[in-house]
Amino acid sequence: MTPRLICVTNRLLCTQEPFLQRVRRIASALGKNGRILLREKDLPLEEARKISDICYKICVETGAGFGINSHIPVASSLGCPVHLPLPLLRDTNGHLPAAIPQTGVSVHSVEEAREACRLGAGYLIAGHIFPTQCKAGLAARGLRFLEQVVQATPLPVYAIGGITPENGAEVLRAGAAGLCVMSRWMTHPQVEEDIARYAALWK
Repeated sequence: MTPRLICVTNRLLCTQEPFLQRVRRIASALGKNGRILLREKDLPLEEARKISDICYKICVETGAGFGINSHIPVASSLGCPVHLPLPLLRDTNGHLPAAIPQTGVSVHSVEEAREACRLGAGYLIAGHIFPTQCKAGLAARGLRFLEQVVQATPLPVYAIGGITPENGAEVLRAGAAGLCVMSRWMTHPQVEEDIARYAALWK
């Protein structure tokens, strides 16, 4: 099933409880309508492999989807989607291991969206849409940018950057296939209740 909600992880923000405990809570709340995207790009390959194995098992147990950011060999060994920055996809020239079922790409312009599509991307994450602490000092690209990316390719486009339950409906009306959340879900004390508020946008 195509996920509606994607949790992009950042273990360095997860200070209230152990990271893997937080992942389990989020995955349980997301269930089949969501995906954990493990985005721990700073980890060496073997450490990334170990934490990916654990997170993958959590997602299998809870019914949530699972993907890995940047670590292509790990995604290949688990047979799960990989998410790449566009420069890394360029380096592969679109040739990724056959075991990887889907490739996502982060884009920040219409031109990048079209290039990612040509290189074989299966979905896009476009941002940042609204102001966010993760991109402090950088101007948000806004809903019109999102609409343009959606119109530029046939791929599912997920929105990221300052997405909340309050503005999420606007994002979906702009054509987004789903919503991505990072820092909010790494830190929210009642993360299950918060995820439910996002899920209610489809009701």
